Amino acid sequence: MNSTFARVLRVAAGVATVLAATLLSVAGALAQAPAGVELHLFWRVGCQHCENEKAFLAGLQAREPRLRVRSYEVLQDGSGRELFRRVGERLGVQVGSVPLAVVGDTVFIGFLDESATGRRIEARVAECLASPCPDSVKPLALAVAGSEAQAPAAERRAATTGPALPEAVRLPLLGEVRTANLSLPVLTLLLAAVDGFNPCAMWVLVFLLGLLVALKDRGRMWLLGGAFVVASALVYFLFLAAWLNVFLFIGTVAWIRWVIAAVAVIGGLLYLREFVTNPEAVCKVTGADERRRVFDRLRELTNREQLWLALGGIVALAFAVNVVELICSAGIPAVYTQILVQSALPAWQYYGYLALYILVFMLDDLVVLFATLGALEVTGLTSRYTRWSNLLGGAVLVALGLILVFRPGWLSFG
Repeated sequence: MNSTFARVLRVAAGVATVLAATLLSVAGALAQAPAGVELHLFWRVGCQHCENEKAFLAGLQAREPRLRVRSYEVLQDGSGRELFRRVGERLGVQVGSVPLAVVGDTVFIGFLDESATGRRIEARVAECLASPCPDSVKPLALAVAGSEAQAPAAERRAATTGPALPEAVRLPLLGEVRTANLSLPVLTLLLAAVDGFNPCAMWVLVFLLGLLVALKDRGRMWLLGGAFVVASALVYFLFLAAWLNVFLFIGTVAWIRWVIAAVAVIGGLLYLREFVTNPEAVCKVTGADERRRVFDRLRELTNREQLWLALGGIVALAFAVNVVELICSAGIPAVYTQILVQSALPAWQYYGYLALYILVFMLDDLVVLFATLGALEVTGLTSRYTRWSNLLGGAVLVALGLILVFRPGWLSFG
């Protein structure tokens, strides 16, 4: 009996030993096995670069099952947008451009192609699989989702920031060319040039220059004429900035794109109607009485002996006239600033593009100013240029409106 019991104990002890050894071996293997890696991807609707990166990540997941991709849409999803903002604050990077991917504490802004950005993302994933990386986004995502889990108190900055767009490619003859956002400057130049041929503000400048030429005082001519042009540019810049900030505030609402598309199509049709019905390209916003009052005011200001009073009056008049004449150009700025917002750029790029727009927009005024004051002879752009700009502007606006409705991704340059 005792010997039987002893044998049972020995067998049980042996089984227990083998089981314990097996469990320890499995536990050790599990402890040594690298944990999975989470990649957090911020994207938005209509972004072709985002779609390219999502396709790349799907293939990467198929090759590496331990990779988990968490996606957050930032245009229409309020929680995704809030997480996007918090990630930027936590990691010390300027958010705005998408796609933006975070692996551990490394940020990758933009996506060129699999061989460039994709290769760097894949290398970082491999590093985090070999040696665990801190997940900088997960605690923030839990906090945004309403979880009781609190984000770490210590601020962590990105140890390594992936290269942001634009990235460079090498082309024959041209060498290394920055590829990202090449289309947006071209569109800026086109719309600003079309918008710049505006008969509404030109008549004021031409009349002012006629008065200044009669004074035969080059210094006064350059100062007052230049002040009018600079003040006009400032008014238009503020107007564009106002449009931009309105769309930055409400631009994430999906229906706003349809509203701007309707504005573009209607505005384009009005431009085309002007081309057909207004061959003289005369501005219809300001009537004869209003123009006469402006002329009288200009004569009074240019004949003042006190230069600084004349300068202040010219600037004030430029502001007043251009605010009224903005009615001639409301459509193109609305469409252009909506395209900027849709491209999800960093803040400094928004205002950089506005400055480029203003520079091109004012080129016709600058040409008239320099030609007139250089030759002491009043020179104006003929109505033919303005009329044909109505045709081009109308066609461009109608095309942009249709693209905003049916192919908005074509106008996403972020």
